[in-house]
Amino acid sequence: MVEVFKTNITTTEHADWLIYQIHHHFPDYKANFDLTDCDRILRIKNVSGSIESDFLISFLERFRCRAEVLSDESESVLSGINLLLNQVS
Repeated sequence: MVEVFKTNITTTEHADWLIYQIHHHFPDYKANFDLTDCDRILRIKNVSGSIESDFLISFLERFRCRAEVLSDESESVLSGINLLLNQVS
């Protein structure tokens, strides 16, 4: 399963540190950030099941990260915009 979150993370250092924390505390989760996206996307993939979004959001708040789940519709729009931007550049 994959879950996509809008975040307030602005630096690669903070993003990298959060990825380390996520991987350390949630070994089945694979995380990555897209800080170039206007919503500073955090993508989480659980290789062995579902993602506990509310628990993860609470966990991230301990590290000064605000996160909210993006709906599938929002992610589709964002993916389309990113695809168009990549074609233009």
